[in-house]
Formats: sequence, C-alpha cells, structure tokens
Amino acid sequence: MSADMTRNWNRRDILRTAGFGLAAASLPATFRQSRAAEPLKVAVFVPDSGPAALFGPACHAAASIGADAVNAAGGILGRKAEIVFADAGVPPAEAAKTATRLLLSQQVDMVFGSHDSAVRQALEATIKGKVPYIYTPVYEGGDCASHTFYLGETPEQQIAPSLPKLVDIAGGKTVYLIGNDYVWPHVTNKRAKEMVAKLGGKIVGEEYYPLGAPNKFESSIQKIKSAKPAIVLQTLVGGDNVNFNRTFADFGLAKDILRMSCLLEENTLAGIGKDASANLYSCLGYFSVIDTPENKAFLAAQKKKYGDKAPVQNAISKGLYDAFSMSNKVAGKAKSVDAGKFTAAAEGVRFDTPSGEMTIHHRHTTKNMYLARCEGTAFKIVETFKEVPTQQTCS
Repeated sequence: MSADMTRNWNRRDILRTAGFGLAAASLPATFRQSRAAEPLKVAVFVPDSGPAALFGPACHAAASIGADAVNAAGGILGRKAEIVFADAGVPPAEAAKTATRLLLSQQVDMVFGSHDSAVRQALEATIKGKVPYIYTPVYEGGDCASHTFYLGETPEQQIAPSLPKLVDIAGGKTVYLIGNDYVWPHVTNKRAKEMVAKLGGKIVGEEYYPLGAPNKFESSIQKIKSAKPAIVLQTLVGGDNVNFNRTFADFGLAKDILRMSCLLEENTLAGIGKDASANLYSCLGYFSVIDTPENKAFLAAQKKKYGDKAPVQNAISKGLYDAFSMSNKVAGKAKSVDAGKFTAAAEGVRFDTPSGEMTIHHRHTTKNMYLARCEGTAFKIVETFKEVPTQQTCS
C-alpha cells in the first residue's frame, strides 16, 4: 500500500477492513456494548534500538505502570488499557510502517510515543489525526499536528526560567551552543539565542554534530577554551552528551565554565560519571529525586513490579506514565477516545503526575520545572519554577 493511500484511510475504513461493513454508530446495541467491554489498545513507541536505546527499559516500565494505575481504577471509560509496544529507535520511515500496521490490523485506539522528533513527524504524517497521538519527551515546540498532544518540555519551559539563574551563578552572559545536528537542537538553540539577547547576553560560538559521531569533541572544546564563555548550553543526546562532558572535564574546564544540558537525566549522568559532573546543570520537568507523595508512589509501584531489576526513571520515560493519567482524565470528560471529541474536551484539563499537577493548554502542558545541579552521579534540586507555560498556541 502506498503512503498516499494510507493517509486517506479513516476509522470507518479501518472498521470495514476488519469485516464489520458498518460505521460503529450504526451497529446493534448489543455489539456496541460488547465492543465497549473490549480492551482499549494503546500503541506505545519506545526506543528499543538506536542511540536512545538506553531509555528503552525505563520507558517500558513507566508505560506499564501507567496502564496498571488506570486499570486498577476501572480502566479508561471502563475499558482495560492494553499496551502494544513498538520500537521507535528505527528510521522514521520504518516507524511509520509500523504505525500503519497497528492502525489497520491491531486497530489501536490511541498512540503514545517517547522518541526523537524525526520519528514524531513521520508518525504524525501516518496517523493523520485518526486517533489521539500523545508525544511525551522534551521537544522543540512549534508543532500543531492534528489531534496530537505534547507533554514534554519546550525551550520556553527549560531555558527561559533557568537562564537568569544560571547567569547569576556563572557571573556572566556569554554563551556557547553545542548540539546534535537535527531538528530539536537547532530549534531549541534558535529560541535560546532570543532568550540570551533579551538578557543582554552574547552567543560566542555554535556547533552541531551528527548523532553518535565517533569523536570526543576535542576540537570544539579547544574553541570553547579560546572563547571563554560563562555558560556552555548543550543540546547533545545520549552518548554524545557523555563523551562531550567527559572530555570537557579532562581538559580541565569544568571548574571555570558552567554547563547546562537540555537533555541530561539520570541515565546520561551515570554515564558522565562523578569525575566529570562538576559545575553541570539540567533543567527538566522531572527528576527521580523529586520529593512528592506522587513520585514516591510512582517509584514504589515500579519497585513492586520489577524488584531489583527496576530501571532508573527519568524525564524521558516518566512522560509515558503521564500519558495514561492524562488520557484517562480527558477521555472521562469527553466520554470518548474519538480523536475529535478527545481534543475538544482537553483544553484546561488538569491531571496528576509524579512531578506535580499538569494542565493542558493548547495541546501542550503547563507544568512545574526543576533546575538541578549535578553532585557526583546524583541530582540536587536547586530551584523549582511553578506552573511554567509552554508559550505554544495550538488550537
């Protein structure tokens, strides 16, 4: 089947393909009742392979615990949430083919995803608003695809509140930008430049590297040493983040130059190690050290389910738990998971998460943000920014 043919399918087509031959609304009441008792299938795309595979185990766990939580409370609209996992670490075109299969053969009711922006864009083009799609990790903002929701942090949530604090700590406003060469770092840094300018600061360097490039960033660190910025703002991912920060420390720059990473969570910090984490900060919507009853319950549920094999939860994975909480609340208000009804009901809905209550605005989430300093291989929360908006305007 061609991509163009796939895009033209809708829910009525999917039902016809399954052999029903009638739109759901015209089915006999007895059948509709039995359908309501069937599991609510949720396709969950997680990085089981590729550069972000280190997040895979925690993503699986967070989604499973989220499904367990809504099912223990009676399910979504009385239907048990059933997860169908799919690998999001593959090339975008392959992920899109998987989404087509899940929509047609599995008849999934919703799609959740924690993965990079290139895969998100491919899934949006495939799903085409047929079902609600909830994208959960840190992302660059500016996307308003049909019936798609964005639970992750935007640059306006990460950098706008934290930058003035970092300037005070660093004692300067000169900033060097370094990131991977794809959409999230480029757009995040575009926003960062605007925010630095508003503070009267100056960008003194900007570089991008391919994901997973086999290097240790020595040339960039030599440039940083010469530029002498007060702050290095990083949009590096996974192993690249690890390699850069280790080499940065090896060159002896850590004690003099503050670093802020926009994608530094527990797994990556463990890779960087205690000897390379001095003067390193992160600003995210979740850290596992957050001291709230909701987070303690979340981590306890994981411990009970997985025991000593429980993965380390982080901002990238925890969002999949949030997706189940959010979906349950919105579906209850809409009395449906139909994409149009779900979206119409979502604005202003508040839902609980391990990192605090979130509110849906313009298909994004207003949430608490946390600035954390690295202390060895642990995070210490140094500032909490309450209910930070995304500045997004999706209708």
